[in-house]
Amino acid sequence: MVVNVVINGYGTIGKRIADAILKQNDMKLIGVAKTKPDYSAIIAYRNGLYIYTLRDNIDKFEAAGISVAGTIEDMLDAADLVIDATPKGVGAKYKSLYESKSKKAIFQGGEKGDLVEVSFNALCNYDKALGKKYIRVVSCNTTALCRVIWALKKNFGIKKVRATIIRRGADPHEIKRGPIEALVPNPVKLPSHHGPDVKTVISDIDIVTTAIIAPTSRMHMHVFNAELEKNVTVDDVIDAFEEAPRIILLSETNGFNSTAAFIEWSRDMGRKRYDIYEVPIFKESITIVNGNEIWLMYGVHQEAIVVPENIDAIRAMFELETDGFKSIKKTDNSLRILKRWPE
Repeated sequence: MVVNVVINGYGTIGKRIADAILKQNDMKLIGVAKTKPDYSAIIAYRNGLYIYTLRDNIDKFEAAGISVAGTIEDMLDAADLVIDATPKGVGAKYKSLYESKSKKAIFQGGEKGDLVEVSFNALCNYDKALGKKYIRVVSCNTTALCRVIWALKKNFGIKKVRATIIRRGADPHEIKRGPIEALVPNPVKLPSHHGPDVKTVISDIDIVTTAIIAPTSRMHMHVFNAELEKNVTVDDVIDAFEEAPRIILLSETNGFNSTAAFIEWSRDMGRKRYDIYEVPIFKESITIVNGNEIWLMYGVHQEAIVVPENIDAIRAMFELETDGFKSIKKTDNSLRILKRWPE
């Protein structure tokens, strides 16, 4: 079976998911929806993608030299599934349209968990998404937390997690967000929303998070602390992370001493848009206190980390692959995600 996929929203996340779908042999990209004939729409059209828009905007696209394949409703008629990559809160407004067309839908982390049947992370709960109609791929920060928690919980058990998220102030292309010269509690009243969001995926985890918005655009960074159920060594933890999909260890001895180094490394690797799908952990940050308390720091590329999760979500919803790890491996191979896979 090949799943016909459309994407509603061709921005930061949507265009990356589109590129990833084009690399899969069990799904086909039918088209993408845009509401404005901006440069990304022009590039998508020149790259051969079918563009759909609102009926009232067709003339604007034609005036910009973009031949429109039809309306968003037309696009949905041709699809088996829609990936909603619209801005935060907009996806919820589109759900009734998807329901009226009897189309399965994947929403992004900006939407609320009660909008869907399952909040999804491929490592943590792939099986719960099998055959579902509406799921939500959790946010970039929640995705990273879930991956790290999964690796530690699987190997050592976890009593509790406490984490601080240093959030980027804006994506690189954004000019209307900040701060520029401030560190902003997000929110001032603790805790932040990230812990409860993790619990929509891993319900039995004791987690509290805080967050600070910083004047940077390229990545988030987490300061992560967990109390484990077992005493461990640093080498034990390194082994666990090295065996976990979508987590990589990068060493200060090789120059990895900042999120800027992560981005420059990704550029030098030839990654399109310098996308980092993995959770890059500062290897030397892994510290053990009192035998069972772990501290570490890692980066989160907010523009790319959720892309492989969306691909796995498609496979789960249509049961193209019922084994989550087989789907993860297939996705990771197609996107050239770095990982040594045990046979």
